[in-house]
Amino acid sequence: MMNLKEAVSSRQPTLLQIIILLTILQLLVTLLTDGFALSFDEAMWHYIGRNWFRHGMVPYSGGIDNKSPLIFAIFGLSDTLFGVNYWFPRVVATVCQSISIYYIYKIAKHVAGQQAGMLAISFFGLSLLWHGTGGRYVAFTETYEVMFIAVAVYKYLTAQNKKDVLISGLMAGLGLGFRLSAIFGILTLIISSLRKSRIYSVTFCAGVSLSILFLAAAGFFAGINLHSFLTYGLSDNFGAGSATDRSLLWKLENFSDKFFYSEIILFYPLVLAYIFIKRKVDLFVLWLVLEFIGINIIGIYGTVHLKDLLAPLSLMSAFTITWLVNVHKVPVRPVMVIIWLTFFPKLLEPLVNIKKILIGGTGPVEKYGIRPYIKPNEGSRKELGLWIKANTSYLDKVFVAGFGAQVQVYSERISPTVYFNATQTRMAKETFFHDMQINKPTMILVPLFSEYEQLVGTDMRQFVNELIQKNYYLYKTMYNYNIYRMKK
Repeated sequence: MMNLKEAVSSRQPTLLQIIILLTILQLLVTLLTDGFALSFDEAMWHYIGRNWFRHGMVPYSGGIDNKSPLIFAIFGLSDTLFGVNYWFPRVVATVCQSISIYYIYKIAKHVAGQQAGMLAISFFGLSLLWHGTGGRYVAFTETYEVMFIAVAVYKYLTAQNKKDVLISGLMAGLGLGFRLSAIFGILTLIISSLRKSRIYSVTFCAGVSLSILFLAAAGFFAGINLHSFLTYGLSDNFGAGSATDRSLLWKLENFSDKFFYSEIILFYPLVLAYIFIKRKVDLFVLWLVLEFIGINIIGIYGTVHLKDLLAPLSLMSAFTITWLVNVHKVPVRPVMVIIWLTFFPKLLEPLVNIKKILIGGTGPVEKYGIRPYIKPNEGSRKELGLWIKANTSYLDKVFVAGFGAQVQVYSERISPTVYFNATQTRMAKETFFHDMQINKPTMILVPLFSEYEQLVGTDMRQFVNELIQKNYYLYKTMYNYNIYRMKK
């Protein structure tokens, strides 16, 4: 007959059960969001990916954003299979994020045992769901970067020969292919391998290089211009008018929001304890420090950028708890319960939306067409895009002034300019003015809400206004956009 200790043990969740639970929670957070629509960034990538897969317009010729062609390909495949949708790329990314969770477990188990592994995936899996780390934005490039870097770290730590180290480098290189900030995880492994063996370091770098060469060759055969990739994916993201062109005050405020006023502070005591216990800069401390430096170099402080920190934070926290449990003989089960209660995300939005789906009802009704003009929510922007689709022909070009990627993507119409989303670097403006002059759209939408004037430069707004005055008439106003049609 089973004794009490065995009965308690048998009720402890298995690795598979925890990963399944975390996967379900991820899907709840990312799929049951207000608007049930592509987010701003996802809309940009879907638009570019659709133009690539549906119209043969390779990245940087059918729309420009500073991301890798790999993310455009995922959204292009999504459009090919299911049309304009938000769920497919999020489900694919959730699977990848669950793979990351599994490899975080493998890393922790290899270093400190089964118990540390279960603790690590609890920290990591729950923190991925936080609002402060962009829990709903799972389909972003960070998800794929983190997955490949986690696999690379595991393969490096468990390497028995140069082949294993080469595979580690190959995985890290694929992470770099999704997001250039993977270089900080790669630097972690290069420095660590130099401490161990120069041969390992060279082999790891060879693996990274092979991945980069493979991706470059794939891009070449797909027709992607390397110069365009380097220009739009890298160099055009710095300087006046770029995404990184922010004041010092803005950066300080956003730094504080992310590192002092978000859930990430829950990690700090455990991480400080780990550093105190170890008293040296090991691989995990180095990994955390380099990722932190990387976030500050980029300087945008997006919530999803914090995902780069979660792996080393979770592993260091798990190792600290494991040490405390072993030294002080503390039962791990109540500790695990405390961790889950403390780190569990807020699920108010998904729960409210489940209620709406099951028993009906809607949220507050937005009032449009009255001052002060409000920015339409994601659901309204989706509806506006669908209206445009129904009121234009397939070959009509449509331009949405400002940051209107969501309206653009749901309209299923091509913008007359590759800079369809108000990038304001010098090169972007010159290209925008040129494109709009030679490819006048059938329809132009101009926002009435204040963000348009606040975020888009006077010269671009004035150019659009002058173009409208000469060639267009006001057709109607919807969702706080003035809609203009070309004069016949």
